[in-house]
Amino acid sequence: MKVLMIGAHQDDNEFRCGGLAHRLVKKGHEVKFLSMCNGCGGHHIMTPEETTAKRAKESAKVAKLLGITYDVWTDMNDCSLVADLATRRRLIRYIREFSPDLVVAHRPNDYHADHRASGQLVMDASYMLVVPHECPDVPAMKNMPVIMYNEDNFRDPDFRGDIVVDIDDELETKIQIAHINDSQVYEWLPYTENETVPEGETERYEWLKGMDTSKSYTDKEIMELTRGYAVRYAKTAARFRKELIKTYGKKKGSKIRFAEAYQICEYGSPMTDSIRKELEEN
Repeated sequence: MKVLMIGAHQDDNEFRCGGLAHRLVKKGHEVKFLSMCNGCGGHHIMTPEETTAKRAKESAKVAKLLGITYDVWTDMNDCSLVADLATRRRLIRYIREFSPDLVVAHRPNDYHADHRASGQLVMDASYMLVVPHECPDVPAMKNMPVIMYNEDNFRDPDFRGDIVVDIDDELETKIQIAHINDSQVYEWLPYTENETVPEGETERYEWLKGMDTSKSYTDKEIMELTRGYAVRYAKTAARFRKELIKTYGKKKGSKIRFAEAYQICEYGSPMTDSIRKELEEN
């Protein structure tokens, strides 16, 4: 199976889909990340050029860790992505050239204009992938891929957890992904959220998690925690506990501590039993 995960920025795929990506690679599938923006806007001290270079190095390390291919549209600056015709056609060509079975993208409703534009571009490109006279220089696909949205917390409309994936075995990989993105998690994002980051390497890593991962918590306790990347994925498991139990059975589903969630997009091909099995099975 060929899987294409499309984000507006480098950390979007990494933080939202990194566990599933790593699991699929280990099962023998081919996974590619696309960041539609170059990362230039994500820092408060470094220049845009310095930030772009730093983010590129971080993404290369993530690609090596996950065993994926990682593309970045280096000519597309942060905060400038729009769902126009030229960019839609660029994306159509890009998707056709890879010809994925599954695409993961943002929902078109999100706090960040780049996220919204990225999701809208995927939606706008979806049917056009099979239209031969649109972008005829790249052969049309025979079938549209299955498309899923990655998780968000927006309520209008609510995100729906159609596919909720156990990532207990991938938590350390997810935390490593965040740790690699040090310009984001230890610098830029704390700056935007007025947080103070500990100085020591060990202390920073524990702060990054936001919780004692060796301790058992109830779902209610998890939902009361306020920050951290382990907390983020624990909240997904707590939020979609019913879905986890439905997928994995009560005995296992009630004990899963960390998860990623995805919503099936009706603009793509229908979800197949074989793809669902590859996504959900460890």
